[in-house]
Amino acid sequence: MRDFIHIEKDRIEFLDSRFYQHASGVFLPSVTTILDAYPKSASFFEWLKKNGEDSDEIRDEAGRKGSTVHQLCEDYDAGFECNILSDSGIAQYKQIEWAMLERYVEFRNRFNYELIANELHYISSALGFAGTLDRVFRVNGKLVLIDIKTSNALHNHFWLQMAAYKQLWDEVNTEKIDSIGILWLNAKTRTEGKKGDTQGIGWQLKEPEKSMEHYWSLFQSVYATWKEENGTMKPKNTTYQLIHKLNPNGTKEITTGKHSLQESA
Repeated sequence: MRDFIHIEKDRIEFLDSRFYQHASGVFLPSVTTILDAYPKSASFFEWLKKNGEDSDEIRDEAGRKGSTVHQLCEDYDAGFECNILSDSGIAQYKQIEWAMLERYVEFRNRFNYELIANELHYISSALGFAGTLDRVFRVNGKLVLIDIKTSNALHNHFWLQMAAYKQLWDEVNTEKIDSIGILWLNAKTRTEGKKGDTQGIGWQLKEPEKSMEHYWSLFQSVYATWKEENGTMKPKNTTYQLIHKLNPNGTKEITTGKHSLQESA
């Protein structure tokens, strides 16, 4: 399951939409929420028809897997030990999740990519959206923005997502992003490829087929469509009680991330 509240990141997250809160108090949609307005392909509707009522469960499981892999890769880059076994000696990750971490570790060990930034959260009132950038690396003196994907396939709207992330970075950093790429940890590759390829068995660094300007232009068009339909959308709720406890004296203790209080049960 997704975490619905990220206090540290000033983010409120739902299954259907995600907003970030600007310092001014204004809520801004995330890039991925905006891209919900991107046209769905015929294959998507075939998949939806095939899976029917199981589609939500499949989607949620894919999201959980992706979140787990992202956290493992983030921990690895932060210097934390990643162990497949829990303290009790039981495997705490699924085989595919651990396999994807090992593919990421292989990428980091085989290629001389200098890590510049890891999991950056940007909120831009000027651009009108927000997002989380997975990685920024320096390669041969150039800055490369990379997004980690664990999906079964790569979709065109991923490149629109990357183009928007580039805008978020470029707005606040003097050194601009030179190129973008997707590190696909669920690729169908069976070899390490030819000389010069950045790939291994089961993973591949994909480059865009068209220019970043092209994808940024497309994102702006999708954003205009999203605002036309969802311009007044706000988070469904901004406050949740994190803990509920009924005390023996008949009062209910409510504990939130910010305070505790007593009220009659």
